[in-house]
Amino acid sequence: MPYIASMGIYVVSKDVMLDLLRDKFPGSNDFGSEVIPGATSIGMRVQAYLYDGYWEDIGTIEAFYNANLGITKKPVPDFSFYDRSSPIYTQPRYLPPSKMLDADVTDSVIGEGCVIKNCKIHHSVVGLRSCISEGAIIEDTLLMGADYYETDADRRFLAAKGSVPIGIGKNSHIKRAIIDKNARIGDNVKIINGDDVQEAARETDGYFIKSGIVTVIKDALIPSGTII
Repeated sequence: MPYIASMGIYVVSKDVMLDLLRDKFPGSNDFGSEVIPGATSIGMRVQAYLYDGYWEDIGTIEAFYNANLGITKKPVPDFSFYDRSSPIYTQPRYLPPSKMLDADVTDSVIGEGCVIKNCKIHHSVVGLRSCISEGAIIEDTLLMGADYYETDADRRFLAAKGSVPIGIGKNSHIKRAIIDKNARIGDNVKIINGDDVQEAARETDGYFIKSGIVTVIKDALIPSGTII
C-alpha cells in the first residue's frame, strides 16, 4: 500500500502525536476521518480553527483545472493575486516580459517570458515561457508553460528531422484542456474532445482524459495533424 500524505494543518504536541499513532490508533491511515475523531472519542482536548477565506481542494484533475481557470473569472476572480492587503510572493525567475505579436487575448492570465504570435486566446491561463504560434486558438485551457527555452538552432534541428519544438504549433486548436510543461504540440492539431469522451487512458500517446478534460502529459509530443 502506498504511503498517504496528509495535507491538513494540525498543531499537536509530540508526545500526544506519538501516543495517538503508535498506541491508540496504530491502524489508522487518515487524520481527518480516523485519528482526529478517535482522539475526540477518548476525551482528548481537540479544537478547530474556522477559516472562511479562499481554499480549494485540488485533489482531482477537474478541481485542479477549475481552480486555475478560476483566476480568470470576471468581474471578481475566485482568488486575486493583486490584493495589497494579502500580497503573494513567488520565486524570482528573472525572465523577460511576455511578447504578444498581433494576438487577440481576452479574459486570460499570461505568465512571464511568453512569445505569443498572431493567435487567439480566450479564458485561459498561459504559463511561463509558453510559445504559441500563428493561427492557434486556445480556449478554456491551462498551459503549464516550459522549464526552458529552445534555441533557434534547436528548432532548426528539430524541423530538419521532422520533429516538433516545445509549444503550440501553427493553426492548432485547443479547448478545455491542460497542457503540461515542455509539451510539443504540432501544427494543425485539434485537442477539442469533439466526441465528449469523459475518461480515457492514452498515456502512451501522450495524453489522458479525466472528467472530459484532456491532459497532455509533461514532455509529450503530439504530432502535427493529430485530432483528440
